[in-house]
Amino acid sequence: MSQEMSLHQRRRQPRAEELSGIPWLAVLQPAERERAVSALLVGDAQAGDYVCRTGKSPTYWFGVVEGLLKMNIDSMDGASMTLVGLPPGGWFGEGTVVKREPYRYNVQAIRKSVVAGLHIDMFHWLLDHSIGFNRFVMSQLNERLGQFISAREIDRLSNPDLRVARSLAALFHPLLYPNVGEVLRITQQELAYLVGLSRQRVNEALSVLQRERAILVEYGGLRVLDLDALRHGAFSSKRL
Repeated sequence: MSQEMSLHQRRRQPRAEELSGIPWLAVLQPAERERAVSALLVGDAQAGDYVCRTGKSPTYWFGVVEGLLKMNIDSMDGASMTLVGLPPGGWFGEGTVVKREPYRYNVQAIRKSVVAGLHIDMFHWLLDHSIGFNRFVMSQLNERLGQFISAREIDRLSNPDLRVARSLAALFHPLLYPNVGEVLRITQQELAYLVGLSRQRVNEALSVLQRERAILVEYGGLRVLDLDALRHGAFSSKRL
């Protein structure tokens, strides 16, 4: 955490362009949207700031407006396993907020990010009053379950090229992360943090994926060319 001010202390009202990047606002009726907007706050997170911590009770439902976060769990032996990366447009923790139970995971900013929060009471008000919001949350829960299952499968992969490919596919999920589009702003070091490999090995894997025309490495990020290949293709640097 920042030694000067916590993320909570840095909260502020969202700007118009930040509101435009919140996908679920579009499914609300005008009166619902007005009420939700009045309850929304954003915080400017620094790299290393925790948004959620294991054992803490939820007070907000969070989403990423800008930047990149990671969700991870700590095992009994002290090792940390990253579950998912959270790029712009992604909202997370709805299951925890629905049940009002303590977090079972940590969420931390990998780089300077803007994080939005909807107070838990407003979240439940929308569940009680908005059909559109209910459908959005149900879709989130369903897609997130599939993503967590995939994350466990990725963690067991011995082929580093496949690990990078599948991890990238998760970051380009069109329903969970609608604001990513075709280009993800991410560095090789940030991707290495998420995948659990060295920066050098990630660089080698990206070369393989680019050679296979699944991605295009651009300045400051990656462009997806074949999402289906990232999800299901077989890649191996041994053919280089």
